Amino acid sequence: MIRVLIVDDHKVVRDGMRFLLEQEGDIEVVGQCADGLEAVEAAAGLLPAVILLDLLMPGMDGLAALRRIKADSPSTQVVILTSHAGEEPMFDAIKAGATSYLLKTAGASEVIEAVRAAARCESRLDPIVAARMLQEVRSPAHPPIDGLTPREIEVLAAVARGRNNRAIADQLFIGEETVKTHISNILSKLHLADRTQAAIYALRRGLVPLDES
Repeated sequence: MIRVLIVDDHKVVRDGMRFLLEQEGDIEVVGQCADGLEAVEAAAGLLPAVILLDLLMPGMDGLAALRRIKADSPSTQVVILTSHAGEEPMFDAIKAGATSYLLKTAGASEVIEAVRAAARCESRLDPIVAARMLQEVRSPAHPPIDGLTPREIEVLAAVARGRNNRAIADQLFIGEETVKTHISNILSKLHLADRTQAAIYALRRGLVPLDES
Protein backbone atom coordinates (compact mmCIF):
# COMPACT_ATOMS: atom_id res chain seq x y z
CA MET A 1 0.00 0.00 0.00
CA ILE A 2 1.17 3.53 -0.82
CA ARG A 3 0.76 5.64 2.31
CA VAL A 4 -0.33 9.17 1.35
CA LEU A 5 -0.63 12.40 3.36
CA ILE A 6 -2.82 15.17 1.88
CA VAL A 7 -1.92 18.80 2.69
CA ASP A 8 -4.21 21.64 1.55
CA ASP A 9 -5.84 24.51 3.41
CA HIS A 10 -9.20 23.90 1.72
CA LYS A 11 -11.20 21.12 3.34
CA VAL A 12 -13.23 20.46 0.22
CA VAL A 13 -10.00 19.80 -1.69
CA ARG A 14 -8.67 17.48 1.02
CA ASP A 15 -11.92 15.55 1.22
CA GLY A 16 -12.18 15.30 -2.55
CA MET A 17 -8.62 14.03 -2.90
CA ARG A 18 -9.13 11.55 -0.09
CA PHE A 19 -12.27 10.15 -1.75
CA LEU A 20 -10.48 9.95 -5.09
CA LEU A 21 -7.39 8.17 -3.77
CA GLU A 22 -9.24 5.75 -1.52
CA GLN A 23 -11.02 4.28 -4.54
CA GLU A 24 -7.64 2.82 -5.53
CA GLY A 25 -6.78 -0.53 -4.00
CA ASP A 26 -3.07 0.22 -3.64
CA ILE A 27 -3.33 3.65 -1.97
CA GLU A 28 -4.05 4.41 1.70
CA VAL A 29 -4.64 7.99 2.88
CA VAL A 30 -3.06 8.12 6.33
CA GLY A 31 -3.85 11.73 7.17
CA GLN A 32 -4.89 15.24 6.15
CA CYS A 33 -3.37 18.61 7.12
CA ALA A 34 -4.49 22.20 6.63
CA ASP A 35 -1.11 23.98 6.79
CA GLY A 36 2.62 23.48 6.52
CA LEU A 37 3.37 23.13 10.21
CA GLU A 38 0.76 20.39 10.58
CA ALA A 39 2.30 18.70 7.55
CA VAL A 40 5.80 18.68 9.03
CA GLU A 41 4.52 17.16 12.28
CA ALA A 42 2.30 14.63 10.51
CA ALA A 43 5.07 13.58 8.14
CA ALA A 44 7.31 12.80 11.11
CA GLY A 45 4.60 10.86 12.94
CA LEU A 46 2.76 9.06 10.12
CA LEU A 47 5.75 8.34 7.84
CA PRO A 48 3.86 8.59 4.54
CA ALA A 49 5.57 7.38 1.38
CA VAL A 50 4.05 10.25 -0.64
CA ILE A 51 2.77 13.69 0.36
CA LEU A 52 0.36 15.66 -1.83
CA LEU A 53 1.27 19.24 -0.94
CA ASP A 54 -0.25 22.60 -1.83
CA LEU A 55 2.08 25.61 -1.92
CA LEU A 56 -0.28 28.45 -1.03
CA MET A 57 -1.33 28.03 2.61
CA PRO A 58 -1.57 30.31 5.66
CA GLY A 59 1.12 30.17 8.34
CA MET A 60 3.93 27.94 7.13
CA ASP A 61 3.49 27.68 3.37
CA GLY A 62 4.07 24.60 1.27
CA LEU A 63 7.58 25.53 0.18
CA ALA A 64 8.80 26.00 3.75
CA ALA A 65 7.10 22.74 4.74
CA LEU A 66 8.70 20.94 1.79
CA ARG A 67 12.18 22.03 2.88
CA ARG A 68 11.56 20.87 6.45
CA ILE A 69 10.08 17.56 5.36
CA LYS A 70 12.95 16.76 2.97
CA ALA A 71 15.50 17.73 5.63
CA ASP A 72 13.85 15.44 8.19
CA SER A 73 13.00 12.59 5.81
CA PRO A 74 14.83 12.70 2.44
CA SER A 75 13.16 9.48 1.28
CA THR A 76 9.64 10.93 1.56
CA GLN A 77 8.36 11.79 -1.93
CA VAL A 78 6.47 15.07 -2.29
CA VAL A 79 4.03 15.78 -5.13
CA ILE A 80 3.19 19.46 -5.39
CA LEU A 81 -0.49 19.96 -6.29
CA THR A 82 -1.18 23.66 -6.56
CA SER A 83 -2.89 26.41 -8.52
CA HIS A 84 0.39 28.36 -8.63
CA ALA A 85 1.94 28.23 -12.12
CA GLY A 86 4.57 30.93 -11.54
CA GLU A 87 8.13 30.10 -12.55
CA GLU A 88 9.80 31.11 -9.28
CA PRO A 89 7.80 28.82 -6.93
CA MET A 90 7.95 26.06 -9.52
CA PHE A 91 11.75 26.04 -9.68
CA ASP A 92 12.07 26.68 -5.95
CA ALA A 93 9.93 23.62 -5.21
CA ILE A 94 11.92 21.40 -7.56
CA LYS A 95 15.21 22.66 -6.11
CA ALA A 96 13.85 21.97 -2.61
CA GLY A 97 13.29 18.32 -3.53
CA ALA A 98 9.74 18.00 -4.88
CA THR A 99 9.37 14.79 -6.86
CA SER A 100 6.58 16.10 -9.09
CA TYR A 101 4.74 19.35 -9.79
CA LEU A 102 1.10 19.30 -10.88
CA LEU A 103 -1.44 22.07 -11.24
CA LYS A 104 -4.94 21.70 -9.83
CA THR A 105 -6.27 21.63 -13.39
CA ALA A 106 -4.84 18.09 -13.61
CA GLY A 107 -7.31 15.27 -14.11
CA ALA A 108 -7.98 12.61 -11.49
CA SER A 109 -6.05 9.98 -13.43
CA GLU A 110 -3.01 12.28 -13.65
CA VAL A 111 -2.96 12.81 -9.88
CA ILE A 112 -3.32 9.09 -9.16
CA GLU A 113 -0.58 8.23 -11.65
CA ALA A 114 1.70 10.90 -10.13
CA VAL A 115 1.22 9.37 -6.66
CA ARG A 116 2.12 5.92 -7.95
CA ALA A 117 5.09 7.29 -9.88
CA ALA A 118 6.32 9.15 -6.80
CA ALA A 119 6.19 5.93 -4.79
CA ARG A 120 8.62 4.55 -7.42
CA CYS A 121 10.76 7.72 -7.07
CA GLU A 122 9.72 8.85 -10.56
CA SER A 123 8.81 12.43 -11.46
CA ARG A 124 5.74 13.81 -13.20
CA LEU A 125 5.35 17.40 -14.40
CA ASP A 126 2.32 19.34 -15.54
CA PRO A 127 2.73 20.15 -19.28
CA ILE A 128 2.96 23.88 -18.49
CA VAL A 129 5.69 23.19 -15.96
CA ALA A 130 7.54 20.88 -18.36
CA ALA A 131 7.45 23.50 -21.12
CA ARG A 132 8.94 26.14 -18.83
CA MET A 133 11.65 23.76 -17.69
CA LEU A 134 12.57 23.04 -21.30
CA GLN A 135 12.86 26.77 -21.94
CA GLU A 136 15.19 26.97 -18.95
CA VAL A 137 17.48 24.20 -20.18
CA ARG A 138 17.61 25.60 -23.72
CA SER A 139 20.16 28.15 -22.60
CA PRO A 140 23.47 28.85 -24.39
CA ALA A 141 26.27 26.32 -24.21
CA HIS A 142 27.63 25.58 -20.75
CA PRO A 143 31.15 24.61 -19.71
CA PRO A 144 31.84 20.85 -20.01
CA ILE A 145 31.07 18.67 -17.01
CA ASP A 146 34.11 18.71 -14.78
CA GLY A 147 35.22 16.50 -11.94
CA LEU A 148 33.18 13.38 -12.81
CA THR A 149 34.67 10.04 -13.78
CA PRO A 150 33.73 8.54 -17.18
CA ARG A 151 31.46 6.03 -15.40
CA GLU A 152 29.75 8.79 -13.41
CA ILE A 153 29.10 10.68 -16.66
CA GLU A 154 27.49 7.53 -18.11
CA VAL A 155 25.28 7.20 -15.04
CA LEU A 156 24.35 10.92 -15.15
CA ALA A 157 23.34 10.59 -18.81
CA ALA A 158 21.14 7.61 -17.97
CA VAL A 159 19.49 9.56 -15.13
CA ALA A 160 18.77 12.42 -17.56
CA ARG A 161 17.08 9.90 -19.86
CA GLY A 162 14.71 9.00 -17.00
CA ARG A 163 16.07 5.53 -16.28
CA ASN A 164 15.72 4.04 -12.81
CA ASN A 165 18.54 2.36 -10.91
CA ARG A 166 17.70 -1.15 -12.15
CA ALA A 167 17.66 -0.01 -15.80
CA ILE A 168 20.98 1.83 -15.36
CA ALA A 169 22.52 -1.24 -13.71
CA ASP A 170 21.38 -3.46 -16.59
CA GLN A 171 22.63 -0.97 -19.20
CA LEU A 172 26.08 -0.62 -17.66
CA PHE A 173 26.41 -4.23 -16.36
CA ILE A 174 26.90 -3.14 -12.77
CA GLY A 175 24.97 -3.70 -9.53
CA GLU A 176 22.17 -1.46 -8.27
CA GLU A 177 24.16 -0.62 -5.15
CA THR A 178 27.01 0.54 -7.38
CA VAL A 179 24.56 2.75 -9.29
CA LYS A 180 23.36 4.25 -6.01
CA THR A 181 26.95 4.97 -5.01
CA HIS A 182 27.68 6.65 -8.36
CA ILE A 183 24.53 8.81 -8.07
CA SER A 184 25.43 9.81 -4.53
CA ASN A 185 28.92 10.81 -5.72
CA ILE A 186 27.49 12.76 -8.65
CA LEU A 187 25.11 14.72 -6.43
CA SER A 188 27.90 15.45 -3.98
CA LYS A 189 30.44 16.55 -6.61
CA LEU A 190 27.95 18.76 -8.46
CA HIS A 191 26.29 20.10 -5.29
CA LEU A 192 22.85 18.91 -6.40
CA ALA A 193 19.95 17.87 -4.18
CA ASP A 194 18.36 15.00 -6.12
CA ARG A 195 17.95 13.14 -9.42
CA THR A 196 15.69 15.83 -10.89
CA GLN A 197 18.37 18.48 -10.45
CA ALA A 198 20.96 16.07 -11.85
CA ALA A 199 18.84 15.52 -14.97
CA ILE A 200 18.39 19.27 -15.47
CA TYR A 201 22.15 19.76 -15.01
CA ALA A 202 22.90 17.15 -17.68
CA LEU A 203 20.37 18.64 -20.11
CA ARG A 204 21.71 22.16 -19.63
CA ARG A 205 25.20 20.98 -20.47
CA GLY A 206 24.12 19.08 -23.56
CA LEU A 207 25.03 15.68 -22.17
CA VAL A 208 21.69 14.33 -23.44
CA PRO A 209 19.73 15.89 -26.34
CA LEU A 210 16.34 17.25 -25.25
CA ASP A 211 14.45 14.87 -27.54
CA GLU A 212 16.01 11.89 -25.70
CA SER A 213 15.15 13.07 -22.18
